[in-house]
Amino acid sequence: MKKLLITLLLTLISFSSQSQSQSEVFNALLKTYVTKDGKLDYKGLRKNKAILDIYLNQLGETIPLKKWSSRKAKAFWLNAYNAYTIKLIIDSYPLKKITDVKRKGKNAWKIPFAKVGKRMYSLDYIEHKILRRWHDDARIHVGINAGSVSGPKFPNYAFTEKNINKKLEMLMKDFINDSSKNKITLTKIEVSKIFEWYQEDFTSTRSLVDYINKYSSIKVNDNAKISYLDYDWSLNEK
Repeated sequence: MKKLLITLLLTLISFSSQSQSQSEVFNALLKTYVTKDGKLDYKGLRKNKAILDIYLNQLGETIPLKKWSSRKAKAFWLNAYNAYTIKLIIDSYPLKKITDVKRKGKNAWKIPFAKVGKRMYSLDYIEHKILRRWHDDARIHVGINAGSVSGPKFPNYAFTEKNINKKLEMLMKDFINDSSKNKITLTKIEVSKIFEWYQEDFTSTRSLVDYINKYSSIKVNDNAKISYLDYDWSLNEK
C-alpha cells in the first residue's frame, strides 16, 4: 500500500511537467485504495482526499470535445462518474450507504456538484443524459459505480480509450457470473435489480435471457423464469 501511494504521489508531482494523462493519475489512485475484488478503503481515501481533489480539479478544467472518439468520451465520463461518487461518499463519511446522502432535499444522484469543463453536473445527468443517451451501450451499468454491495465490482483501474471495451466486457462477465449478485440456472434466473431498472438498455436488440447468456457460464433456457433480487445499498467497504 505504501509503495503504491509513493508511486501515486510521484506521478502527481511530475504530472504538470510530463503532461501525463488524467487517467494515469486516477488509475494510480484506484490501484492504491481499491482492492482487486472491488472493495474501497474509504477511511484511507478520506485521510488523503487531497490526492483525489487533484484529479477532480483536472476534470473541472477539461472541456470534453466533440471530436473525441466514442471510446475516449465514454472512458472519460465513466471515470468522472466514479471519481465524483467516491468524493460524495468520503465527504459524507462515516456513512452506511450512499442512499443516506441528502443535500438541500436532493439525494446523491440529484446533487449538481460534479464539475467538468467548468460546468456543474449531477451523477444522474452524467448517467442518463450523457452516458446512456450518447453511448448506446448497456455495459455502462457495470462501468459506473455507486459503491454498493449489490452493485458491480468497483474497478481498481481507470478506463481509457484503449482499454474501455475489454474492461467493460470483463466487468459484465464478472458481474453476471457472481453468484452473490445473480443466481443463474438452466430454468430460472434471479438477477440484479439493475437488469430491471434499465431493462430497455439490455433488451433493445435482444431478450434479457439472450443478454445474460452472452456472458453467463451457465446457458439459460429461452423460457427461463426471471425474477429480481433485493438490492443492498450498503457500502462496498474494505
